[in-house]
Amino acid sequence: MAPAMFTATVLTMFPEAFPGPLGVSLIGTAWREKGLWSLETLDIRAFSDDRRGFLDDTPAGGGPGAVLKADVVARAVDSLSGPRRPLLYMSARGRPLTQARVKEWAQADGIVVLCGRFEGVDQRVLDSRGFEEVSVGDAVLAGGEAAAMVAIEACVRLIPGVLGQAESLGSESFEDGLLEYPQYTRPRSFEGLDIPEVLLSGDHKKVAQWRQEQREKTTRERRPDLWSAYLANSQLKGEKARGE
Repeated sequence: MAPAMFTATVLTMFPEAFPGPLGVSLIGTAWREKGLWSLETLDIRAFSDDRRGFLDDTPAGGGPGAVLKADVVARAVDSLSGPRRPLLYMSARGRPLTQARVKEWAQADGIVVLCGRFEGVDQRVLDSRGFEEVSVGDAVLAGGEAAAMVAIEACVRLIPGVLGQAESLGSESFEDGLLEYPQYTRPRSFEGLDIPEVLLSGDHKKVAQWRQEQREKTTRERRPDLWSAYLANSQLKGEKARGE
């Protein structure tokens, strides 16, 4: 039996925001022309029982803004059919989006992404339906749509055939705990800055060594948290190899 197509379903107040960047370049071609994945949007407003389409109310306990109502969001989620897929709620207080989680989601039949607005979504529907709260960075956005596109693109690009060159994925940032090495191309000299000579040497061993050194240097300087985790993991691998 052929595997099910990866389907990304977005629950949003603004379906017109999609596909956005998901509809261009190789990812857009993989969707519209190759049929390697599918994107659908669900307008949360359509599930409001208010004739004016209201789907929010004031926060319990007081405070500014509004909160998306649990019953409206629940009806939207419960209207979905097909295989069970991970439910993601894009939230600044969520767990950070990581490549490890993205790999897991990419192996599923797809993901369902809930985009909040205003002050957020009633916690009861997040708990009762089993949403995982996901953050794309330590910053607050006006809504979850841009963050949803980030999560979807991160998953879709891992689907076989979408990017074309699967071997290029192995040396990217986060794949083995390190950030990617810097890239160069012609012209050889640009505003007095030259391509590092080792990359023009034709010595593949030296090139590989240089790239590894650059990955370690960049990670150590820019992401001390990743560097510490990388060192700890390398030590653990060494201990296992020695049978300790």
